[in-house]
Amino acid sequence: MMRFMKRVALLGATLFIWTMVIAGNGAADQPTLSKIGPALHHPWGMDFLRDDELLVTERRGNLLQINLTTGNAHQIGNVPDVYHKRQGGLLDVMVYEDWVYLCYSAVLAGGSSTAIDRARLNADSKTLTDRITIFTANNPSRSGHHFGCRMAIPRTGSQAGYLFTSLGDRGDRDNAQDPAHHAGSIIRLHPDGRVPDDNPRHDGWAPEIWSIGHRNPQGMTTDPLTGTIWTHEHGPRGGDEINHIISGKNYGWPTVSHGREYATGVRVSKHESLAGYVDPEWIWDPSIAPSGLAFYPHDATMFPAFQGQLLVGSLKFRQLYLVRMANGTPVDEQIVMDRAIGRVRDVTVAPDGSILLLNDEVTGGVWRISR
Repeated sequence: MMRFMKRVALLGATLFIWTMVIAGNGAADQPTLSKIGPALHHPWGMDFLRDDELLVTERRGNLLQINLTTGNAHQIGNVPDVYHKRQGGLLDVMVYEDWVYLCYSAVLAGGSSTAIDRARLNADSKTLTDRITIFTANNPSRSGHHFGCRMAIPRTGSQAGYLFTSLGDRGDRDNAQDPAHHAGSIIRLHPDGRVPDDNPRHDGWAPEIWSIGHRNPQGMTTDPLTGTIWTHEHGPRGGDEINHIISGKNYGWPTVSHGREYATGVRVSKHESLAGYVDPEWIWDPSIAPSGLAFYPHDATMFPAFQGQLLVGSLKFRQLYLVRMANGTPVDEQIVMDRAIGRVRDVTVAPDGSILLLNDEVTGGVWRISR
């Protein structure tokens, strides 16, 4: 069943909301917010290289390694050239086994497309080696909009070991209902870029596509217990969505949408639900501009009330949300952090249970919520 969140009067003082949601047993048990490492220029994605070492991308084309204990940082060489225009650039990073995966907007004849490289780090962690491009979306565009570019590889469940990546519609909404286009889809690959034989392969679908009908998904995660894929995506002026991604399904954009046109406020579609399309699990109206998505682990103990729940960053309201799950479905939400660090671009959970955030500013950086 679709859950609809009409957002009204959910703003308040940072300290009040913080204390209410992350309750402790006393002053010494209250959460702290601290910045780690140097200022970063529009950081976009992050993942753990080791428990105390984080890889972070800057949209302008830099990859950095940051020590979470000391704050020391250094830049890593041999990253791909990127189409750094508007929303494009070096976007997500993911570590899987011995490989580093980068999702970015590639410079191509005719403009750019969302692409994925994988590489290894050399012995001193200063340079990427063996870097190859394992996927490039078809139909390049000169648009600087809607690249998507979140990645996830489930560690458990029937999809364990497959690489899932979100692709935005590149600012052309018709792409999302044209399954011959990669734009506006979720794709599924083997980690080396090969196309699995059991991808949906519906009539007219590009072989890499797992689902279609997506606008600009900038959050993707997997349930650590089941391995199921969850995403969220931007809607225009309302209609931000959380979706449970299922093979071969159509998630509606723009045929089915709660969003409104930016210029006129008129609804994009007269349909909020329609047979043959998957309803969102959760909707924000007005938009929060979600970016970054993570499950708080079921066995993490730093914030036990968060176990098994979703954490969602907001660019527009500069907040961190906790979306509570019951029986695998979102049921309500609360604000965890309100306007304390700026635009929240990405969120992840450290091995010790602390929560790491990226704020997407000219002088942004890595922040940690811990206690």
